[in-house]
Amino acid sequence: MCLLISYLLVCQSCMRMRTSHSKTKTFFETSKITFKDSSINIEDKTIHYIQTGNKNNPTLFFIHGSPGSWDAYKEYLKDTLLLKKYRMIAIDRPGFGYSNFGNSENLFEQSRTIELFINRLKNNKNIYLIGHSYGGPEIVKMAINKPKDYKQLVIIAGAIDPDAENPEKWRPFFMAKPLRYLVPGALRPANDELWWLKNDLKVMKSSLSKIVADVVIIHGTKDRLVPYSNAAFISKEFVNAKSIELLPIENADHFIPWTHYEIIRNKLLNLKE
Repeated sequence: MCLLISYLLVCQSCMRMRTSHSKTKTFFETSKITFKDSSINIEDKTIHYIQTGNKNNPTLFFIHGSPGSWDAYKEYLKDTLLLKKYRMIAIDRPGFGYSNFGNSENLFEQSRTIELFINRLKNNKNIYLIGHSYGGPEIVKMAINKPKDYKQLVIIAGAIDPDAENPEKWRPFFMAKPLRYLVPGALRPANDELWWLKNDLKVMKSSLSKIVADVVIIHGTKDRLVPYSNAAFISKEFVNAKSIELLPIENADHFIPWTHYEIIRNKLLNLKE
C-alpha cells in the first residue's frame, strides 16, 4: 500500500508536463522578451496562456498536442523574426498545463471553450491557427464552427482522418475507476481524449466542407504516430478551402515543430495576409 501511495504521489506530480510560472519568467527574461503569463475564466473553466509580441499585430494562435502545454511553442514565442510581424498566443488546452488540469474534454467541448477564449482577445486583425498533432483537429473544428473568423490554418502533423486512427484497445480500461487513478499526471486527460478522438473525427468528417480558410499542411513523411496519409485526406475533403498548400518534410517523424523548427518558422513568416 505504501508503494502504491508513493507511486501516485510521485508520478502525479512529475508527469504534469507543464512549465512553472517561475521558469516561464526566467525563460523569457533571459531572452529579454516581453511576455504575458495569464489566465482567463471561461464560464466554469480556466484557460491559461502566454502572449508575446505587439498586441495590435495579427495573431498566431498556437494549440499543442496530447499531452502537452503552451511550452511546446516556446521557441516560436521568442523568435525575433516572428515577433516583428505577429502577436503570438499559446494556450494550455483544457485539461492540461494550468487549464483545469486533469479534467478531460472531447474535441467539440474543447473547441467551444477555446473559441470563447479567442473572442475575449480579438484585436480586429487576422487570426492564424496553428495546431500540432491533436491541436490539428482542434483548429479544424474551430474553423468549421466559425468559418470566417480565421485567416489561415497551419496543420502540423494533424490527426484529421478517422480511418487513420487506431486507438489502443487498452485505453478504456484506464478511463474507469480505480485504474483511472493509476494513470499519472497529464497522461490521464491525454488517454481520455485520444480514446474519444476517432469517433470525434468520424462525426466531424461530414462538416469538413465548411472550411473556407487558406490551409497549410506540414507533415513528416515517416510519421508513425499520425500517418502521412492524413495530408491526402485533407486535400481531398477540404473541398471549399480557399487554398491548400502541402509542405511534406521528407523522412521526418511526428516531432517536426522541434526538429524542423526553421522550416515551420519560415512558413509562418510567409502566411497570406
